[in-house]
Amino acid sequence: MNKASNIFDKYSIICYYLESFNTFQAMSSEKKDLPVLYDGLMERNGQLEKAALHVERPVYQIEDLNEATLYGKPHTTYGQVCRKVLCSCDCREYVSDTVPILKWLPEYNWRSDIIGDILSGITVAVMHIPQGMAYGMLGNLPPIVGIYMAFFPVLIYFFFGTSRHASIGTFAIVCLMTGKIVTKHSNAEFLSNGTLVLQNGTDPNGPIYTNMEVATAVTFTVALIQIVMYVFRLGIITNLLSETLVNGFTCASAFHVFFSQLKDLLGIPIRKRAGYFKLVKTLQDVVLALPEANRTVLLISFVFSIVMYLNNEYLKPWIAKRTRIPMPIELIAVIAGTLVSYCFNLSEDQGVNIINYIPTGLPAPTVPTLSLVKDIFLECFVVMIISYTVEISMAFLLAQKGRYEVDANQELLAMSLSNFTGSFFSCMPISASLSRSLIQYNVGGITQIASIISCFLLLFVLMWIGPIFEPLPKCVLASIIVVALKGMLMQFQDLRKYWKLSKWDAFVWIVTFFTTVLVDIDIGLLAGVIISLFSLLVRGNRPYTCLLGVLPSTDLYLDIKRYKGVQEIHGIKIFHYTGSLNFSSKTLFRTLLYKRVGFDPIKVLSKRARQGETHNYDESADMLIKCVIIDFSALSYIDPAGVDQLRQICNVYKQLNIEVYFTGCSGPVYEVLMKCNVHENRTNQFIIFPTVHDAVLFAQAMLFTVKKET
Repeated sequence: MNKASNIFDKYSIICYYLESFNTFQAMSSEKKDLPVLYDGLMERNGQLEKAALHVERPVYQIEDLNEATLYGKPHTTYGQVCRKVLCSCDCREYVSDTVPILKWLPEYNWRSDIIGDILSGITVAVMHIPQGMAYGMLGNLPPIVGIYMAFFPVLIYFFFGTSRHASIGTFAIVCLMTGKIVTKHSNAEFLSNGTLVLQNGTDPNGPIYTNMEVATAVTFTVALIQIVMYVFRLGIITNLLSETLVNGFTCASAFHVFFSQLKDLLGIPIRKRAGYFKLVKTLQDVVLALPEANRTVLLISFVFSIVMYLNNEYLKPWIAKRTRIPMPIELIAVIAGTLVSYCFNLSEDQGVNIINYIPTGLPAPTVPTLSLVKDIFLECFVVMIISYTVEISMAFLLAQKGRYEVDANQELLAMSLSNFTGSFFSCMPISASLSRSLIQYNVGGITQIASIISCFLLLFVLMWIGPIFEPLPKCVLASIIVVALKGMLMQFQDLRKYWKLSKWDAFVWIVTFFTTVLVDIDIGLLAGVIISLFSLLVRGNRPYTCLLGVLPSTDLYLDIKRYKGVQEIHGIKIFHYTGSLNFSSKTLFRTLLYKRVGFDPIKVLSKRARQGETHNYDESADMLIKCVIIDFSALSYIDPAGVDQLRQICNVYKQLNIEVYFTGCSGPVYEVLMKCNVHENRTNQFIIFPTVHDAVLFAQAMLFTVKKET
């Protein structure tokens, strides 16, 4: 009885939209003559095994249904919008949203969370030291710059960031792209003794830019672009970078990073290449210079690379099963490399290239070279896109793991302020590191307090410990970079997955990858974006269409090619269309409609005109069609050009005595249809039904009844 009562109560809500509720109440008060009969309810082992629901209601056209249900377009006036905005302007809430630390720090549980943050902060700081020094070299800057990047920007992100676990600092690809800009625009550099040396061909009377000046100008420009995007809420622009595009781009960029380290990894004297096809040119230089490789450097690189690889592949998983704290193999490599170099005097005796000079203390704040901004703006825009995309992707991934929310636009503000501050303290643009962020999460980090703990430890390194690493061979840092690239290089295997899932996605991956590898990083990213947009355009203009058939004794209409148990209704063609109908797709819509229905009415009319026929046609089975029903239940959008196309289709079919009905139009689609009729002073020639079944019953009742009578 309770089950039947529940069904009755739920259906009373449905009937409110189908018939007059007062009538339904009158019928239901005596529990008889209900428009619903529920039967066949069987329960076995607590599970509903069979349920049948039979509905009896009038056949509705959309106008009748709208009138019965009091349909009306929701209206929002400018006054309502202004009142809503003014009422929602809470200064305290705005400040706490802009500076998230004011919201989460008072709620921080010091007793339960601080231990996890301390352990996480110490572990991440240990990773920052070798990675920062290695990636600092990628930007053609002193290794200490990577430590600066793990200190100054992180302090700012602590106040403004919304990700609790993102480890801000160096990222290989961003550092490499910055290094490319540095190589292109710098024309001088300072030696360790403070002497300024101009590059060959540099005009001493022209502008002179050092590597550090170009790098800080890049960081400032990236910050400028990010703050503009934050103001105009343009974080959505990164949605143009699909997972496939980013995967192919990062994999290809990893090859650029790998080739950039061959000079230090092999100990060969090759120059840095710039411009298009530089990877091919670099490979040629490496092959020609191999006979001059330093054997000591080769041995060191081989030993350290093998040890770190074996650790990552075998020892690291074994340790992970027993403790959350990983072995700091990169830091061990740095310490071991420093000791070996110092003990055996590798720099002087074996010609091994070492770091040489690491300054102590914090760098003095310096205003970036603003005159460079206009020259590097476009290149910095690409750097900004990559750095923000990587950071926000990592933030969302960690937020999903930790079950909290991340504000994409607030992340833009946090990164822009972090980069702005970093540009005054010898920093390159920042991003988030996958390895460090996952370590920060897995070790037990709860909030960005872990990053502050890391900053305090790095401050100790900057103030006192830095010079200890001066004898460190650069080949050790190169080995750290190359081993860390394994994950990105192995993304090449994902191509097989993309090929199986979607040929278009695989095509985007291939174009992005090979353009980035063979031409250049910037061109590769641009090519990937263009191909992605092109694929969206093509796929958006290739909608799914089919003819629907009815499942006997039901009101279900399904694709006749996919469901063999459905039947087409004699004299009626039901055309299902998925997508949008606008100026770019209207011709394709008409072509697909005529193709699915089975004949082109325009050609039939032309044939009649040539033969001078005026009587009804009956040349083939196709000509027995009396009604075409167009199912728009999956139509997302229609514009006036699409409405005009529908009007033309109706007129053409009307000349052949074929009725055209539309079904399933959403509210916005219906409103556009009506608006176009009103604007053009036309009577409504569109016959619209809420469901396909309504249209079919109406067609069978009206058209074929009339045919029998005649």
